[in-house]
Amino acid sequence: MRPLTTYLMAIPFLQKVRIGAYIARQQWARRRRYPLVLMLEPLFRCNLACAGCGKIDYPGEILDQRLSIEECLAAVDECGAPVVSIAGGEPLLHKDIGSIVDGIVARRKFVYLCTNALLMHKRLALFRPSPYFVWSVHLDGDREMHDHSVCEDGVYDRAVAAIGSAKARGFRVNINCTLFNDADPERVARFFDAVKALDIDGITVSPGYAYERAPDQAHFLTRARTNQLFRDIFRRGSGGRAWSFSQSGLFLDFLAGNRDYRCTPWGNPTRNVFGWQRPCYLLGEGYAGTFRELMEDTDWDAYGTGNYEKCANCMVHSGYEATAVQDAVRHPLRALAVSLRGVRTQGPMAPEIPLTQQRPAQYVFSRHVEQKLGEIRIRESRTKEPTSA
Repeated sequence: MRPLTTYLMAIPFLQKVRIGAYIARQQWARRRRYPLVLMLEPLFRCNLACAGCGKIDYPGEILDQRLSIEECLAAVDECGAPVVSIAGGEPLLHKDIGSIVDGIVARRKFVYLCTNALLMHKRLALFRPSPYFVWSVHLDGDREMHDHSVCEDGVYDRAVAAIGSAKARGFRVNINCTLFNDADPERVARFFDAVKALDIDGITVSPGYAYERAPDQAHFLTRARTNQLFRDIFRRGSGGRAWSFSQSGLFLDFLAGNRDYRCTPWGNPTRNVFGWQRPCYLLGEGYAGTFRELMEDTDWDAYGTGNYEKCANCMVHSGYEATAVQDAVRHPLRALAVSLRGVRTQGPMAPEIPLTQQRPAQYVFSRHVEQKLGEIRIRESRTKEPTSA
């Protein structure tokens, strides 16, 4: 087992202090809603086609779109969140990704660059080690588990090799692990034990969210199954203390069914090629032109478990980590208790949120895609028009 001090330092002290100070300022100003992590998607295109992904089925014209350096940095400034998670698609396919990261780090924001690592070794020279920069490498378990998850053999080995190269050059590296309903707790625990040998700096773990457009709909987790799965995993690791998670202990406690948190969708606002996505990273049901419009004009109460059918089984970090972090700031002794004793894996679970009043799902994806395609085609036709003599 790792010593307790290592468990507590999975999130670096500098990051804890800066985020804690940021939250304190928001609470001092009595702001009810404020962002913690900007989810920045500069493109949707990817070099894998994972069965559980809902980001890669857009028409080619949309997959060819990219946010510019200027658009990415403007989103960082407009949002003001202390952390930026660059996702996609595969961000390393963006030709300007090095400049985008440099610009964000220069603003002293903590950057997590999410990648499947297939291009990571080739792109390492574009980046410099920094306390503000972390590689977040997608690994959904051991070799067999991960290659099955991403639907391609050999990806696990390439990712592990890339992690080794990055660590040798002095980079911070986390792994990002998504679990589905076929996950075996004993096997997942062994995987978490094994990645210690990679000298990674932390683990981000999350239950798979049921993207409505994902090819594989059969293996997403229900909330009850999520609770039991994470209890069974954490029980094999001293309540989670055996491993270094780059997440708050209260969020892990929530995954194990010990907290009845409500979603904080505005905590992780998303900016992508469509605009500012409503209501969250996982659901695209409308887009705002500005961050202020997103925050002020979104009907937040229409979403979340118990409010909306699509949110019924969600326990994903992009919706609930912000809730847990704010709870930790308000109740530091509660957070400390979880850190000291680990996640509780026995006893009654928190009551389920009733679903009797949730509104039915609306399926609006096609409308937004058609609107975006229309905008792209109009723009392209204008660029092709001959100029007057």
